[in-house]
Amino acid sequence: MAQAWKCAGLRWAADGPVLTWVGGRRSALVRGKRVAFGVAEGGVRTCVGARGHACPVRAGVSGRSTGARCEECARLDRAHSVAADTMADDPRPYRVYLAWFGPGLVKVGITAYERGSARLLEQGAVCFSWLGCGPLMAARRTEELLRAALGVPDRIPYAHKRAVRAALPESEAERAAEIAALHARAVALGGWPEALTPEPFGGVDHAGVFGIAGAERGPAAVAEVAELVAGGAIGGELVAAAGPDLHLATERGVVVLDTRLMTGWELVSAEGEPCAVPLRELKRAAGVQDGLF
Repeated sequence: MAQAWKCAGLRWAADGPVLTWVGGRRSALVRGKRVAFGVAEGGVRTCVGARGHACPVRAGVSGRSTGARCEECARLDRAHSVAADTMADDPRPYRVYLAWFGPGLVKVGITAYERGSARLLEQGAVCFSWLGCGPLMAARRTEELLRAALGVPDRIPYAHKRAVRAALPESEAERAAEIAALHARAVALGGWPEALTPEPFGGVDHAGVFGIAGAERGPAAVAEVAELVAGGAIGGELVAAAGPDLHLATERGVVVLDTRLMTGWELVSAEGEPCAVPLRELKRAAGVQDGLF
């Protein structure tokens, strides 16, 4: 019987995306190489636990869940989360950023200074700019200021990000235009926390890193994986990777696999099997937020 591995998620390293596995194994993801795996017959997806601890009851979770946690473990995970505002006493410095995912899709967010741009890569930000740096609560107040004064959201669904990837502007200047204009408007606002140090606009473009624009762009995706299932398999050439998403060229066209759907399953090698998992049509530019300007 083939050895099974449990996926611990996708991480972005300095040299690109890496799949991590429970136990410490890592698999570098290189564009042009084949990525293939399957779920054993009779396999069951189980909760991945919280804060480094296994789920005490090994609860089953839905194949469509991107969190792969049962209700109790999800609650425990968020109990120590900056994103959920439960760590107001975190002493580390934080940066406020503006991120662009495609035409009309701009968000504001914060990330720990020590993480650099890793958070932006994990979210699939096509381009971004820092806005300021300071203590956590000052960063939070600045984030709230932009939401209230300029109507900038702090979250964008992954489905919206996928919908616009096939229609990105060709040049870095065009891709940075919306956040450049928003950065200027943000800097002109009054009411910034004194503890936050503003940072000048400096667009950082990830389109080439992801393989979704210019000469690096592969074929447009036509579908996305809805869920993994026992006995199912998927394999294809990696043509792009953005945030948690892998774009795989399969016999059914380019399919987007959200690697968060892999966690909680025991996976095995599946070199030659056809794409045999539930797919859904990839919507084009659906649900794009209203223009900011």
